Amino acid sequence: MTARPANPRRRVCLGAALAALAPLSACQPGPRGPLRLGCHPWPGYELFFLSREQGTWPTDEVHLVDMPSASSSLRGLGTQSLDAAGLTLDEVLSARSRGMDLRVVAVLDVSVGADVVLARAGLGSVSALAGRRVGVESSAVGAVMLDAMLSRSGMRSTDVQVVPLAADQHEAAWRDGRVDALVTYDPMAGRLLAEGARPLFSSAEVPGTIVDVLAVRSEVMASRATQIRAALAAHFGALSALRESPQRLMSPMARRLGMAPAELEASLARLELPGVADNQTWLRPGGRLQDSAERLRQVMLRAGLLAALPVIESLGSADFLPAGVAA
Repeated sequence: MTARPANPRRRVCLGAALAALAPLSACQPGPRGPLRLGCHPWPGYELFFLSREQGTWPTDEVHLVDMPSASSSLRGLGTQSLDAAGLTLDEVLSARSRGMDLRVVAVLDVSVGADVVLARAGLGSVSALAGRRVGVESSAVGAVMLDAMLSRSGMRSTDVQVVPLAADQHEAAWRDGRVDALVTYDPMAGRLLAEGARPLFSSAEVPGTIVDVLAVRSEVMASRATQIRAALAAHFGALSALRESPQRLMSPMARRLGMAPAELEASLARLELPGVADNQTWLRPGGRLQDSAERLRQVMLRAGLLAALPVIESLGSADFLPAGVAA
């Protein structure tokens, strides 16, 4: 059996994420050199690493840093050991609420079913969860998914028994019968569905809510514009290659992530990977990114996940998207 990593993409608890921002005031600008771009294991970030494996990565201009988690990426941005990182949009909003001026230069993936609420047989509606035990991570994404599902049925989190669970506890808690429903995501979701869990709600019903982006520290955007463009050109070039030869490229991507190729293929099917043209729509002033950020900001405020109200009007920039890339 292929060994699977713990999948740290959404394991960042808000407390850890915000603690990563603590050293901001003492930071000094880092030395000149290649742009330092950090990403942790997650299928939506893997195109950067695919480009590196294919030999198309701009090695002299951008140093691609393997990070263990989103917490470590946030810490790297806070200490300025990183210039850019792959993060979820809610993590960017949390950072901005704490004074870290991050800008989004690309939308890397959008969850269209990769995040899901699973329920046991016999619980066929959201209202049936009243008083039931619902496992969920103590994270922004977990809170957002739970809030989105319950609010659609006129319910609140107080109407269910919230059971805090780290991501690596999801499958065991389900199999041990400790929860009646579970807010989870791939690859755990895929395995539990195969064991008979039933989907009750998914990110496909709240499009544009769970989004992964490339975030850059705003103070380096002008001086590192060439490198940012080179990194994005490599990403979108790898996306074009994946679309042209998915079967050929699935194995090396899966191997680096510690997943089976079929498992990665199923996970990617539940993600939207926006190309350059789609990114133009996302990142234009008043575009999809701003709309998504506003909805997400309101949910995070209700859940007490923001230290202050982050400004979102200047959140995205399409200035670094490459021209002439087919993706």
